[in-house]
Amino acid sequence: MKVVFAGTPEFAACALRALIDAGFTIPLVLTQPDRPAGRGMQLQASSVKQVALEHGIEVLQPLSLRMDSKDPQRAVEAQAAHERLLALDYDVMVVAAYGLILPRSTLDIAPCINIHGSLLPRWRGAAPIHRAIESGDSETGVTIMGMEEGLDTGPMMLIERVAIEDLDTTGSLHDKLAALGATMIVEALRRLERGELPATPQPEEGVTYAAKISKDEAKLDFNLPALDLWRKVRAFNPFPGAQGLVKGTAIKIWSAEPAPGSGQPGQVLSADADGIVVACGEGALRLLQLQKPGGKRLAAAEFIKSFPLEGQTFL
Repeated sequence: MKVVFAGTPEFAACALRALIDAGFTIPLVLTQPDRPAGRGMQLQASSVKQVALEHGIEVLQPLSLRMDSKDPQRAVEAQAAHERLLALDYDVMVVAAYGLILPRSTLDIAPCINIHGSLLPRWRGAAPIHRAIESGDSETGVTIMGMEEGLDTGPMMLIERVAIEDLDTTGSLHDKLAALGATMIVEALRRLERGELPATPQPEEGVTYAAKISKDEAKLDFNLPALDLWRKVRAFNPFPGAQGLVKGTAIKIWSAEPAPGSGQPGQVLSADADGIVVACGEGALRLLQLQKPGGKRLAAAEFIKSFPLEGQTFL
């Protein structure tokens, strides 16, 4: 089976590696253009592009796949990509966290199958892993689905569940789902080869949307219950990192846990080797790992040596 692959970050790269290892022929990879990254803001190839180049696979990086784009450059690149896809002999396109919308013109060339990191129809959209943790879901998973023009509305082909543990962050859960998705897409394509891949319409009830994560959401509101803030800290690790403002400084909070205590929301109730306990609208939150601007992530015991917090208030 010949597979065109479209994806960008490490979540997708895991699936691409699995398809290569499974022996599928991959004549072409689509991925996002190189982006500035790191402190030096040097152009960096996506994880998917790096895997493709390692295996000598042709790579296309159009800014868009919409040939009707009002931006002339995007329209030209989309036209070139469309013509390349039309010229290729391939059976299916596999899509995973690509970051570009596939227009009808692309979907009509060959079947398109998506690896989505949620239990559809819950958490359609851009940030399903973050939103599942933030909302306190007890489980999530991966859905292999057929693609159509709607946002993650296509029929479900395979679905597997994963428990969300108390210590899971978006980072740790991402890795679990990426590995699971890689295994599942290989199974799905094997079934497709045999003509045994079912396609079940998504139920109309239970639909939720996982909006893209914004840096503006990072600030913690200590008027909220501690349980909500604990989930948010985990959901925003590693990006964008939850923040608390104290003494005029935005402090990133990478790890925390609910704790007993009460007081004015934002008030630091204690700060010692066990952590920094901050009163919330309901209960308290013990901060365990923090980071000053330009500094390193530090355990609370080390952090308070250079940044005392006893008697302070998070705003």
